Amino acid sequence: MSEDNQEQQKSPKRRFLLILGVTAFTCFIVLGLLIIFWDKFPLEMPQTRRTIFGSIILLYAVLRFSRYLRKDPNER
Repeated sequence: MSEDNQEQQKSPKRRFLLILGVTAFTCFIVLGLLIIFWDKFPLEMPQTRRTIFGSIILLYAVLRFSRYLRKDPNER
């Protein structure tokens, strides 16, 4: 293989972390949307608190995923 191709391929560890990061991002997005839009939410909360709580979870998902996408300077 050429050197360019080897530099572009991800290591198995990096691939696994990518899959894990995308899965966690998807789960947090779904959880946040469920909390906001599910009418019969199992916990007794007013709609405004549910919207705030769901929005915080959505924001956390976006921040977590953006941190993952940031490249580590020590990594190739």
